[in-house]
Amino acid sequence: MLIGVNTYQRDNLCSVVVDYIKEMILSGAYKAGDHVLESEVALKLGISRAPVREGLKELEKEGIVTVLPRKGTYITKFTLEDIKEVFDIRLLLEDNILEMLISDNKMKEEDFNKLESIVNDMVKIVNSKEDELNKAILINMKDMEFHKFIWQKSGSSRRVEILSGIFFQLRMAMLYDTNRTGNLFVTATDHYEIIKYLRNKDLENCKRALREHISFYKEGMY
Repeated sequence: MLIGVNTYQRDNLCSVVVDYIKEMILSGAYKAGDHVLESEVALKLGISRAPVREGLKELEKEGIVTVLPRKGTYITKFTLEDIKEVFDIRLLLEDNILEMLISDNKMKEEDFNKLESIVNDMVKIVNSKEDELNKAILINMKDMEFHKFIWQKSGSSRRVEILSGIFFQLRMAMLYDTNRTGNLFVTATDHYEIIKYLRNKDLENCKRALREHISFYKEGMY
């Protein structure tokens, strides 16, 4: 019984470590290539190094950190090709999801209202008094909320599972993309176009709006 309790506590602390490091990355406290010291994380969270080690293993599986033998653990550096690959996977699956939503008439008026509400929240964030980094992070979170809602409406559990598997890499890539554009208002309001074409069942323009929402594609970099 005691072993079971200890295992649960270790697993729970492992999740705390994973969440902590991810938030440190999104907040900019950890940057690509930064050395993550087990001792520092353990001290910061007030826990032993064992769950920190387990948490870092989980992050390594997700591709968020890279472990170099005899050197330590580092925040993974995503190259432009890495980011392109993440976006390509997303677009391939999300284009397919848009086809399902339109051909099977899966979206109802309340769903479009929900999506518009998320975008309205994004516009409020842009107009808030938050600093630019916090705005980018908050908009990035709302952006993912918008797209996750669309994924879930497809009812395609396997597609959602794949997209969810690269969820944090998507967040990192989207934050990088958002920082490149420098125009958070455009990033937010681009979503109204996606909703409009989805509501009108205009698949080709909906796909175009999705692609142009990503600055790398809009600027012809890929």
